[in-house]
Amino acid sequence: MKRPLQAVLLVLSGIGLLHVSLFTDLYLRYVKDWTRPLLIASGVLLLLLGAAEAWSLRGQGKSQEDGERHRHEGHEGHEGREGYEGREGYEGREGYEGREGHEGHGGHDHSSVPRTAWLLFLPALSLLFYAPPALGAYTASRQTAKPVVRQDDDFDPLPATSPLPLTLTDFTLRVQQDREQAIKGRSVRMTGFVTPGKRGGSWDLTRLVISCCAADAQVIKVRIHGTPALSANTWVTVVGTWHAGGTLGTSSAPVALDARTVSEVEKPTNAYMDALPLTDSR
Repeated sequence: MKRPLQAVLLVLSGIGLLHVSLFTDLYLRYVKDWTRPLLIASGVLLLLLGAAEAWSLRGQGKSQEDGERHRHEGHEGHEGREGYEGREGYEGREGYEGREGHEGHGGHDHSSVPRTAWLLFLPALSLLFYAPPALGAYTASRQTAKPVVRQDDDFDPLPATSPLPLTLTDFTLRVQQDREQAIKGRSVRMTGFVTPGKRGGSWDLTRLVISCCAADAQVIKVRIHGTPALSANTWVTVVGTWHAGGTLGTSSAPVALDARTVSEVEKPTNAYMDALPLTDSR
């Protein structure tokens, strides 16, 4: 890859980062919201590096032009000195200079960047023209549910609200660790996206949670019974009651819900968090 193209790649990458982090919320498809200042700073730095590379090339080109002009002027002056040296001496001098120039030329670095370096243009252009979507049902269907760990054994009393809004994590904790069985018989409401099931007509209400970026995403699932699944990756709010099985309040209890209603909702701006249910349906 030639140096001018390297400068173009730096500039494109910088513009792409600024596009997704400064002017849109697309960066939330890949990283946590607290990384936004770092992305903006990285985009600015890449633009500055690209500009510096372009300026360096401009200066190098001007120096080469000056050198060519001086060599041309020196050659004309040498041709005008007829008789100064004999033909044999002149040819010897030419041969010496030619050999020296050839050796100097041989000392240049002619190593090239592998052709695969051209692939670096793809992520730069994708940030500008087609930002890859966030992780969804495809990833969730290939991962096991994240183990939910609670630091203490005491649970706060549940409010009397019905249906009770819960995150998928809170529902999992109540089902498998709350020995008071406060969730028993309660109508609950949760929001997530649809991950189609593989057996029995059930499907998973799903959330993906990240610590830093999409590469460390972990999945939280609640099995849904009683209603057919909508299309994969559709965001829904489900209202229902715990699907009985095992012993409630222990790890033998299934993290599952008998759904009464399933309503399609808008996808949240920040989809990589286990938030309380959305209220607006469509």
